[in-house]
Amino acid sequence: MLQKTRGIALSYLRYRETSIIARVYTEEFGLQSYIVNGVRSAKSKSNKIALFQPLTLLEMVVYYKDDRDLHRLSEAKTNYPFQSIPFEVAKSSMAIFVTEMLTKTLKEEAGNPVLFRFLIDSVLFLEDARTNYENFHLTFLLKLSFFLGFGPESAREFEEQLHENSVPFLADDELTSALNAMLRQPLGTPIKLSRSARNELLDALVSYYKIHIDSLGEVKSLPVLREVLG
Repeated sequence: MLQKTRGIALSYLRYRETSIIARVYTEEFGLQSYIVNGVRSAKSKSNKIALFQPLTLLEMVVYYKDDRDLHRLSEAKTNYPFQSIPFEVAKSSMAIFVTEMLTKTLKEEAGNPVLFRFLIDSVLFLEDARTNYENFHLTFLLKLSFFLGFGPESAREFEEQLHENSVPFLADDELTSALNAMLRQPLGTPIKLSRSARNELLDALVSYYKIHIDSLGEVKSLPVLREVLG
C-alpha cells in the first residue's frame, strides 16, 4: 500500500550495483529501512543520493507493509534543501555524530509524533543557526534521553548515575551550571563552556548513554567531533 510520510534521513548502505538501503526515521512508521533503486547508477541524471545525507528532511511516498523489515520507496524529495549543515565542518560533524547516535538508539517501528517534532525542530535549529550552536550536540543528547526514558532531572542526578557505574566525572561549577541550563532551556540558549569542559561533557554523555543502552558500542564519529570542536 502506498503511504505518504515525512522522514529524517539517518544513514544508507550500498545495495547491489546501483541502489542503496536507506535508514529513515519517519513520522508515521518510526524507524524504517527502504530500498532506493538506481541512485548510484552512472546513467542517473539526478543526484537523489544526496537526499539521504545525514539529517535531510524528506517528503516521501513509500510502499508499506507492517509485516516487512525492508520497504520500497516510490518517491522522495526535500522541501528544505540544506544551505549550511553539509558545508560547515562543525555542523556537518555534529550531524554525523547525531545521526550515528540516533541510529544506535531509535528502535521503535511505530510513529511517535512528539519525538518526530523534537527531531525536526532540532535539525531546523542546527541548519538555521548562525551563533550559539557550539553546544547543540550536548543539549540534543540530554533532551533526547527523556524521549528514550532515562533523562536525568538535574546535573546532580546525572553525575550520581555516572559515579554509580564507575564512570569518573566530577562536575565543577561551570559544568553543573551548563548541565542544568541545557536540561531546562531550549536549544540555542547561550551557555558558556570552555573547549575542554565541552569535550569532558561530551565523553560523559556518551558514557551515560552506554549505561542505559547496552548495545550502543563504539561511537565511531566521536573522535572526529572531539577534534573538530576542540
